[in-house]
Amino acid sequence: MSNTVNLFSPQWEDYELMDTGGFEKLERFGKYLLVRPEPQAIWPKSLPPEEWGKAAAVFRRENGSPGDGERGEWKLGAGMAQQWQINYRYGNMQLRFRLGLTTFKHVGIFPEQAVNWNYIYDTVCRCSEACPQTLNLFAYTGGASLAARAAGAEVVHVDAVRQVINWGRENMEASRLSGIRWVVEDALKYVGREVRRGRRYHGIILDPPAYGRGPAGEKWILEEGINELMAQCRQLLVPQQSFIVLNLYSMGFSPRVAENLVEAYFPAIKGECGELSVCDRAGRRLPLGVFMRGTL
Repeated sequence: MSNTVNLFSPQWEDYELMDTGGFEKLERFGKYLLVRPEPQAIWPKSLPPEEWGKAAAVFRRENGSPGDGERGEWKLGAGMAQQWQINYRYGNMQLRFRLGLTTFKHVGIFPEQAVNWNYIYDTVCRCSEACPQTLNLFAYTGGASLAARAAGAEVVHVDAVRQVINWGRENMEASRLSGIRWVVEDALKYVGREVRRGRRYHGIILDPPAYGRGPAGEKWILEEGINELMAQCRQLLVPQQSFIVLNLYSMGFSPRVAENLVEAYFPAIKGECGELSVCDRAGRRLPLGVFMRGTL
């Protein structure tokens, strides 16, 4: 059985969770304050309304409900940019991300994942292989891919949306990195082909959504596809001196779900599972997902 831990996003200069409550969160990304919906923040806010009123952009869903996952629009204040950049540093790793306001409230990074970026960077640095092969599935704009590449890995970055692949490439160039292989593809189809090709990887990172569509309209439902995906990943991962990171964002999943899933396919894994959280200024812990990660 793995260790159970709660991981908190490290404090970093260009990001801060300032307050949570009333189904919202107040965040600072670089010099801009943003208000975004947060369905788990059911408690009252700590900061006064005038502090929340300093936000440069506020996201409102089309139907105005406190639920998550719907489209919406941003209400912009004076001087708010549509795009801007922020930095993240850890040890010798220096990453730079281009942020932007999307119709699904996302801005281009998930700050709670910084602890996994650190883990991936450290794990790749310790790998005995000169250029360990790393596969990042459902890879979005590439924070984990950049961390692995910064540590010296050969990285294959797979996502079904060409726009976010292009976004990830921008982040790579802004971070003064190169050499990541960008693949616009359905994750399940891609790993199936890699198995047939006889490919092997020293690290696999998975961040599957609850629902999604592939570039050719392929339907992804987590509960229906995750076991086939994990079975394929078992054939791709080198059985020794390798690592795996699984993130799950579906509401209601406990860390034990991630742990049981990974250990079913990688029984020899040694690692940890838990919640990914961020603390606001009042010290309240906002859980934002669960994970399982470890080495073989």
